Amino acid sequence: MDRAPGLSVRSKLTLSYAGFLMLAGVLLLGAVWVFLLRYVPERATLIVPSGTATPGVFPIRSNLLRVFAPRAAAVLAFLLVLGLAGGWILAGRMLAPLTQIADAARTAGNRSLSHRIRMKGRQDEFRELSDAFDSMLARLESHVAEQQRFAANASHELRTPLAISRTLLDVARKDPTRDRDELIERLHAVNTRAIDLTEALLLLGRGDRGNFTRESVDLSLIAEEAAETLLPLAEQRRITLDVTGGAARTSGSAELLLRMVTNLVQNAIVHNCPAGGGTVTVHTEAHGDTSVLRVENTGRPLPPEVVPTLTEPFRRGTERVRTDEHAAAGLGLAIVHSIVRAHEGTLDLVPRPAGGLLVTVTLPATP
Repeated sequence: MDRAPGLSVRSKLTLSYAGFLMLAGVLLLGAVWVFLLRYVPERATLIVPSGTATPGVFPIRSNLLRVFAPRAAAVLAFLLVLGLAGGWILAGRMLAPLTQIADAARTAGNRSLSHRIRMKGRQDEFRELSDAFDSMLARLESHVAEQQRFAANASHELRTPLAISRTLLDVARKDPTRDRDELIERLHAVNTRAIDLTEALLLLGRGDRGNFTRESVDLSLIAEEAAETLLPLAEQRRITLDVTGGAARTSGSAELLLRMVTNLVQNAIVHNCPAGGGTVTVHTEAHGDTSVLRVENTGRPLPPEVVPTLTEPFRRGTERVRTDEHAAAGLGLAIVHSIVRAHEGTLDLVPRPAGGLLVTVTLPATP
């Protein structure tokens, strides 16, 4: 909707400064009239000082006004000019930081998020606004870069099973004698992987948006359900799976929290001792106003520099042990991180000195 152009803020401030200055001048002249001129008599009076023979004349109000009025008008005109000129200069200096911020906003609007204001000078309201704007630009640039990497990686990961399916179909079309059951089995496996990846991407986006219904959830019950589901996988890999601790209630989505715990436990089972004999311990407890979930597993030592990258989408720890049948897209811990963040909690990953990983999830507790 188009709007008619109006006065700029600088013009408004200039007029305000000039107006206040003129008002102060008028009030000063009014004070002169109230407290001085009105006490001057209207008639001339001869004054003969005692001891002298020469009389004097006391000034009358009309003469004083005749002399005073033009000079007062000149002073008011000078104040008006001074107020306009000085107000324009002062308003320009006061609004200069806003000009810098507006330029930065226009630059950001042109998809250039790397620009920063970096306003110098003492800390004041404009400096605080500038720093807040720089922080917002930094977070926005990081978020956009993360989304671009995510979109590129997601496209690559989804293209892989589709390319495999096309290759299998091309081979089957060129070789009609190929075993059809084997082809169907391989296509089923590839399509299952593509569906799982798509569901993981949708779940990751749902966790980032945080649009879910909250209810009271006990993490200990969630942990037991996840352990019961993954117990066959643990037995197959000869991994001991234990669930300990007590009730730990929080508010959130039971479905998302179950996926969070399931991902953590499955991750701990898959990335464990390759020869079997490892352990996975799931512990829940309540600490005052927080509920804590810990998942600890054995395995090979993890380099400290690898641990912070494990929660990034499509990032896989190169030192982690995995097999082809459980090869994933690297979204397990990324989904966990997204769900924890959507539930206003914290996620902490610490490599164990003896090997393996200790994952601690801290969520706000509910009564």
